[in-house]
Parts: sequence; structure tokens; C-alpha cells
Amino acid sequence: MHELSIMGNILDIVLEYAGKAGAKKVSKINLIIGDLSDLIPEWMQTYFEFVSKDTIAENAILEINRVPAVIRCKQCNHEFTLNRENWQFSCAKCNSSEIELLSGREFTVESIEVE
Repeated sequence: MHELSIMGNILDIVLEYAGKAGAKKVSKINLIIGDLSDLIPEWMQTYFEFVSKDTIAENAILEINRVPAVIRCKQCNHEFTLNRENWQFSCAKCNSSEIELLSGREFTVESIEVE
């Protein structure tokens, strides 16, 4: 259910920038979301439709671009993509648990398409 408050925040951002651009309608919102996000795209769209009712963003489509979770080993500098099936948080090459997350937690409004 946290999608509701998040989508309300997204709407605020979209309306602010659409207003600055003098837009009459928002048709699409391009989002970048990391794979480690537990946000469900279908619920995001449903809640966005709810919060955007009677605004210039009503009926806007959410275009969601997923970013994989990429990890770098601090021991051997090997970079690898997190496998969500086994959630291995150790280096795939040397098995070190000294790792850093390079990507996968993003949540960004990349752009909006307006009329």
C-alpha cells in the first residue's frame, strides 16, 4: 500500500514541472526503478490513476524502466548482477562478502511527456 503515498509524491513532482512548462496535459511519465524496489508496476499505475484524477496528469501512462541490481566486490573488483532467485550477496567470483551496491535502488522521474 506504500505505492499510494509514493505515487502521490510522483504526482506532485510531475505537476510542478508540467506547470513550469505551461503544459495542458501530461500524457506519459518515464520512471527509472531499481530491481531492489518492491514496487509493483500494476499497483503503481492503479494508484497513480487514483491520485491524478481531475488533474492534468489524469490518464497519463507510467513507463517503467527497470535497472538491474549491480554489485561490486571490494576485494577483487568483480562486478556482477544480483540473482533474485538466490539473493546471493557475496562475490560471484571470490565469495567475499565485502561488496557494494552500484545500482538497483533507483527511483527517479526520468522525464514527462506533455501536450
